[in-house]
Amino acid sequence: MHSSTLFPRHIAVLILAAIACSFAANHIAARIAFDHDTGLLLAMLCRAGVTLVALAALVFWRRESLRLDARTWGWQILLGLLIAVQSFCIYSAVARIPVALALLVVNLSPILLALLTWVLGGTAPTRQALAIMGLILFGLILVLDVPERLLGSDATDGQWLVGITFGLTAAAVFAVALWITEHRLSKLAGSIRSMLTLSVVLVASGALGGSGLLPGSLNPPNAMTGWIALSCLVVLYGAAFSMLFIYMPRLNIAHNAPVMNMEPVAGMVFGWLILGQVLGALQVLGGLIVVGGVVLLARR
Repeated sequence: MHSSTLFPRHIAVLILAAIACSFAANHIAARIAFDHDTGLLLAMLCRAGVTLVALAALVFWRRESLRLDARTWGWQILLGLLIAVQSFCIYSAVARIPVALALLVVNLSPILLALLTWVLGGTAPTRQALAIMGLILFGLILVLDVPERLLGSDATDGQWLVGITFGLTAAAVFAVALWITEHRLSKLAGSIRSMLTLSVVLVASGALGGSGLLPGSLNPPNAMTGWIALSCLVVLYGAAFSMLFIYMPRLNIAHNAPVMNMEPVAGMVFGWLILGQVLGALQVLGGLIVVGGVVLLARR
């Protein structure tokens, strides 16, 4: 696509910022829905189902081909399963710890992707990249308030530990998913890849919910507030996801992608304004260090 079709930089940045804020707000809505007993898999099913309909409409409107060879189908199904696990883990984290903390932990995925690429035969990280990774990890230690939790009375907070573990798992799984996208499915159109990924997420979530292995995972909200939050979750995620793929050819992602890393910052602000989740001064500083480091890493 010619550069003349690209949005002006300030417009592209505003669109990406709006998408990042929408993704962050989706997690705020998810926390409210979970606080009103909404089943985690029900949220995943609703989110994937509505977004899938929007993407399917886009694919068929563009008349894009769904013909894939057997090898590509294998990688595509694996990608869908990984995104299903990542979605489950991040929602599990959001249900247990402040939204901003969950999003910042998941933001470790660029570090894990760089290390995974190196291990699998890619270019080794430079000293500067390693230094940035160290900076990000230092910021994360501040965000998670690790010194206080190790020395204080909150050290045995089970919910905190489980939430952080889910967040780290989501980051690791997402890094593998990004590697597969870049190295095994890069020739597949983004809209096709995303539609098929959401199809797998929908089927996997439905199968897990129907198996009875996670009791209560399909429970409806117990109050109108929960229903409103679930609806907002679906609309916010669906709108952000669809906008990203509709406008992606005009957003000059290669240069503007770091803007998406404002999602944890938006989560921090929304969590404070809507949920009353207040982070300490050192945690906020750590969050800014993490986001700044990820942006520097992305630009490298």
